[in-house]
Amino acid sequence: MKLRFEWLRGMAPVVLAAGMLTACQTVKTTQTGAVGIERQQMMMVSSGEMEKASSQSYQKILQQAGQKNALNRDKAQVDRVRGIARRLIPATGFFRADAPGWKWEVNVLTSDELNAWCMAGGKIAFYTGIIDKLNLTDDEIAAIMGHEIAHALREHARERASHSMVTNIGVNVLGAALGVGRAGTDLIGGVAKVSFELPNSREHETEADRMGVELAARGGYDPRSAVTLWQKMAKASSGAPPQWLSTHPSNETRQQDLAQYAARVMPLYEQATQRVKPVK
Repeated sequence: MKLRFEWLRGMAPVVLAAGMLTACQTVKTTQTGAVGIERQQMMMVSSGEMEKASSQSYQKILQQAGQKNALNRDKAQVDRVRGIARRLIPATGFFRADAPGWKWEVNVLTSDELNAWCMAGGKIAFYTGIIDKLNLTDDEIAAIMGHEIAHALREHARERASHSMVTNIGVNVLGAALGVGRAGTDLIGGVAKVSFELPNSREHETEADRMGVELAARGGYDPRSAVTLWQKMAKASSGAPPQWLSTHPSNETRQQDLAQYAARVMPLYEQATQRVKPVK
């Protein structure tokens, strides 16, 4: 990793470098799973601080949606999305033993956007636009949800925040993480940036795709629906990916990869369908 310290001029470089080395650590956020995710990650932001800031940011988003009468307006739709989540959340334990015990929240926001996300600690939001405009099946919703949950399991936002610190994007977040500069409240702004403004890398997206099909399969949802989902989204976006998938690999490459990994986890899906009854 190449560190850029230009913005740190005027500070004691030796002391700061020592602090950064202390704060930076290599972590293994998840088990490999059937899809074989093995990459280790460099982190400078603590997992606890990221979850705390994400929770505060999430509650702020929900509050704003509530003020606009855009929060959980359709009970049947909300129940449907939450029912799918109830089947996927237990499967997170195959990647992280602690994840099923997270304080999960699942809400539906009324918006025309083709969007969905899951913040650190299991804070999920689905936008009505992606459900209604694409006429999603439960399997396709599970494909999206599995993908987004995978981002949270792998702590991709935390990783992006850590990278931002050393590329002069998250100066205030760096101060919060190292105990210098502004208070930890600045981390909330950093979480918003890495969650919504800075795109995921293709590496992150590929990891989330592969883990997502496994989560869906373990929850009893057909992992092959990830391919049909992408076909729908590509068509809705005139061949270009929507904002939700702005940094994904090319259409053909992604479909081939999803098909390959969906086939790999089909035995998990077949096992799950034998024991999982539809959630009503």
